[in-house]
Amino acid sequence: MDSRDNDATPADLNPSVSDIARWTDTYFLRTKATVGRFGDKRVTYAIFMRRPVVSAPRQAVDWLNGVARERGFEVEIDLLHTEGRWVGAGEPILYITGPLYHLVDLETLLLMKLGPACVGAYNAFTMCADLPKVAFLAMDARHCAGTEMAEIMAYAASVGSARAKRKVGAIGFIGNATDATAHYFGRTAGLGTMPHALIGYAGSTVRAAEMFHETFPDQDLTVLVDYFGREVTDALEVCRRLPHLAAAGRLSMRIDTPGGRFIEGLDPPGSYAVLERHVPSAIRGYRDETQLRYLIGTGVSAAAIFHLRDALDAAGFDKVKIVASSGFSPAKCRIMAEAQAPIDVIGTGSYLPERWTETYATADIIEYDGEKRVKVGREFLFRK
Repeated sequence: MDSRDNDATPADLNPSVSDIARWTDTYFLRTKATVGRFGDKRVTYAIFMRRPVVSAPRQAVDWLNGVARERGFEVEIDLLHTEGRWVGAGEPILYITGPLYHLVDLETLLLMKLGPACVGAYNAFTMCADLPKVAFLAMDARHCAGTEMAEIMAYAASVGSARAKRKVGAIGFIGNATDATAHYFGRTAGLGTMPHALIGYAGSTVRAAEMFHETFPDQDLTVLVDYFGREVTDALEVCRRLPHLAAAGRLSMRIDTPGGRFIEGLDPPGSYAVLERHVPSAIRGYRDETQLRYLIGTGVSAAAIFHLRDALDAAGFDKVKIVASSGFSPAKCRIMAEAQAPIDVIGTGSYLPERWTETYATADIIEYDGEKRVKVGREFLFRK
């Protein structure tokens, strides 16, 4: 791959070439000045991560190619693990070759764009692969530290999702919450119907559903049912108020019950009973307190999802879907898969890396004018 292989334009660069010096580490800037004084060398960088990831290099590579075009230098990019491929800990993801003078001040910004995306893609992949029959909605924007991170994480979810579709036939991520990054999921606009605020404004769950349907009559409707702590009662009331949507499979109930209480109608004994009835093997196989909470605890547990499904089915609303949200991380999704929880859609921002230190990508120069040289301990980065 070289700088002509990508169609990114300088106008797309973030940060722009003129802003690079402001955002890069000072010691790289001083190295650049030194190289400018004593003479350039052609170098090769190896870029790697210290943990297994899914390769998500597009944004970093696009940016690098755009900078090369604007600065007028040639860069060679040897992408060892193409987008969506598994990368082992310590394995170089790509090699970058070009003039040290033009590359040295780009390392900081390049790594910013690569590491978090690769870990986010890994997390999204594992979630989709564990629950291949569940559709996912990326709701990470509110958890991101600025719009650039939101862009990186939407891209990461799309890469992880695509891998899960390819590997296990998963439904994967079907969309996200914002228009700005909807294109990563093949859409022109974000998805979503109502936050808790609309229910508070309307004064009742049923009235909020009516208002939304009157405003957007052609859209499918997902209704939050935990606002008043009446998940089952309000879900059934909405179904009875909008039976045509329920019968057509255009109505979904979203539970986002907070961790401070149980869903309506459940308590610890009741939660055990629900799982004993549906998946007794799940309750007997849990391994720690966190997993037990995901199964029968407060909030959106596996038992809570079964409980709501049972109520809908018993009332004749078997075509109404269940959307689950609230802390659906890779660990929680794994437990939901083991419990075979009847979820149709998961809204999640929890595929974002939990430990930010795991997102740190590393770059080392391994060749100077064709001569292999790297700091002791990093010899494993040399080209095989």
